[in-house]
Amino acid sequence: MSHHFKLTALAAAASLLTASVHAQQTEDAPMESIQVSGSWLGSGLQNSVKNFAGARTVVDKDDIDASGAANIGDVLRRIPGVQATDNAGTAGSAISLNIGIRGLSGRYSPRSTVLMDGIPLAVAPYGQPQLSFAPVSLNNVETIDVVRGGGAVRYGPQNVGGIINFRSRAIPEGEGIHGDATVRYNDFGEGGSNRQYSAFVGGTADNGLGVALLYSGMEGSEWRQGSDERVNDVALKFRYPLNGHSEVYGKVSYYDVKSRTPGGLTVAQYNADPFQNTRPTDFWSGDRRGADVGYLNTISATQEFEVKAYYNDSFRQSALINTAGTQITWQPRNYEVIGVEPRYTQRYQAGGLTHDVTVGYRFLRERGNDNSYSQSVATGLNGVTTRYNNSTDAHSAYIDDRIALGQWRITPGVRYEKIASTRDEVAAKSTFESDNNKALPSLNVAYLVNRALTVFVNYTTSFGAVQNTQLNSQTPNNPLKPELAKTTEVGARWKSAGVSAEVTAFQLKFDNQIAQVPGITPATFQNIGATKHDGLETALDYTFDDSSALAGLNLYANYTYTKAIQESGATAGLDVPFYSRNTDTIGARYRVGGWTANLSSTHQSMQYADTANTVTEAANAGVGAIPGFRLWNAQVAWKQAAYEIAAGINNLADQRYYTRNVDGNAGRMVGAPRTAYLQLRVAY
Repeated sequence: MSHHFKLTALAAAASLLTASVHAQQTEDAPMESIQVSGSWLGSGLQNSVKNFAGARTVVDKDDIDASGAANIGDVLRRIPGVQATDNAGTAGSAISLNIGIRGLSGRYSPRSTVLMDGIPLAVAPYGQPQLSFAPVSLNNVETIDVVRGGGAVRYGPQNVGGIINFRSRAIPEGEGIHGDATVRYNDFGEGGSNRQYSAFVGGTADNGLGVALLYSGMEGSEWRQGSDERVNDVALKFRYPLNGHSEVYGKVSYYDVKSRTPGGLTVAQYNADPFQNTRPTDFWSGDRRGADVGYLNTISATQEFEVKAYYNDSFRQSALINTAGTQITWQPRNYEVIGVEPRYTQRYQAGGLTHDVTVGYRFLRERGNDNSYSQSVATGLNGVTTRYNNSTDAHSAYIDDRIALGQWRITPGVRYEKIASTRDEVAAKSTFESDNNKALPSLNVAYLVNRALTVFVNYTTSFGAVQNTQLNSQTPNNPLKPELAKTTEVGARWKSAGVSAEVTAFQLKFDNQIAQVPGITPATFQNIGATKHDGLETALDYTFDDSSALAGLNLYANYTYTKAIQESGATAGLDVPFYSRNTDTIGARYRVGGWTANLSSTHQSMQYADTANTVTEAANAGVGAIPGFRLWNAQVAWKQAAYEIAAGINNLADQRYYTRNVDGNAGRMVGAPRTAYLQLRVAY
């Protein structure tokens, strides 16, 4: 991190701290209860986001609804440090999730731990963490919790890019049955339109049994010609108290999706019609069945135990035509994951200190296969299928101690990973193996200046396991090791009745990324990639007091600066591709009576599409600088009793912008044009 950047970041944090201390007398910060029912972070961390010793943002359903977002990417790009890159053939579709944090690759979100109710979303969290198939729907989500730093000890393996937890809608409490139904119609100025449906119903009986049914679906097309899509996402949740301090809970779920993906366009094709589809045969599809069950026992005011187990099996496939249009490559893949996670927390006092010691363990078993074959367009005949069988057994144990001393919260911890992976090529009868063990220490420190202000600093180590498709490169002369990263943060967070503010300076050093060696066939991977990421994240949210002349008005803004630089090979010193140095969000929301109006804007600066930072665009549009852009969105909503109607326009100015796809179907991928939507919700 440069000297100038350090001074700027620390000055910003100090300025917020000084202003806050003058604004409010220091008050003793009470020790939070360790009861954590329904919290994914576990004992000692969960009760207050404002006291968390790291950069963390939680977006609740009200904020999601008010944003006018059509998908998860629309929500996440409003969070400091998070970018939606979409540099893949599935860009714009519902099947994948493409999120990068702090300059790390966003293509299929491979370097973030992404969870649903604390359970990994990836089809194979160790072997294939890429979310080219992401079984999650925005309408079934209650909150989105993004931990950008400070949470590495408990969750992994791919946590160098932070931890994202989607929490499904909660089971209603109180008397009677409660629920709602929503219909949304999106009309794209170009291409087509789609319909989104959701339904939610549930309740809690007198004996404490709570049940909820969640459904979210979509059908229609996106803004590209021939971009038809279909999604079904259904889950049944339950919760039952065994006594006054323990309960069982669980969920069964099913998800399926099929998305036709138009792919990239050359410069000439884009200039002729950026919404055309030159690859009408291409599509991605998948389905997933899952079940999880948990037991939580708050044994006493100082003890808590929780264990959960989960199982899911997934299938995903793609069909992609080659550039010449002569053959289609089919890639069907199957996955099965079993996981068990017990955790115990003990609070005790010693030497004037209060300790919350948490010990946890995670066992994850992955089995699956990936297959590939080519189909002749002319004859329809299939070629020989190449098949690999993959297996991973991973053990992860961790311990951390949240120490409270007055207003200090100091949390040292360590996680130890033991991973054994095997990849068998069926036809050649060859086997590739990898055994990796890694200890990952961390230290988080927070100082609760007063009830509104928390300042923090932390140091964490994170890693990414050797993945299935990389195991082929494993030889005695090329012993691939897990990717290792070290992150340091310093920041401050203010939260009071009408004001929320945060500033975080970070440095991330990725020392041994696994990268594909260019120009070698078949694909060969080595531990050669190293990058350094420096940045500053800021956010401010202000709601005018009810007694002021501007009562009902909320203003918000965030800005992130990220300098992600390559440190290895011929491109050392150049920017990491597909990441903007500057991003920001600004907006205003005004409520009066049952009416709410919103106006917001998101912006990102230019990006490079390759490690060489090529500026001049190639004719096939595969490389070249990607211009930055700013989009404006507007929404108006009316809510009365059980009814709510919302209408809005995204990309008000109908600005043309694009990213690039680096798959075999490389080229420009146009972003969403002006989009009008109408939504009706009925609650009961």
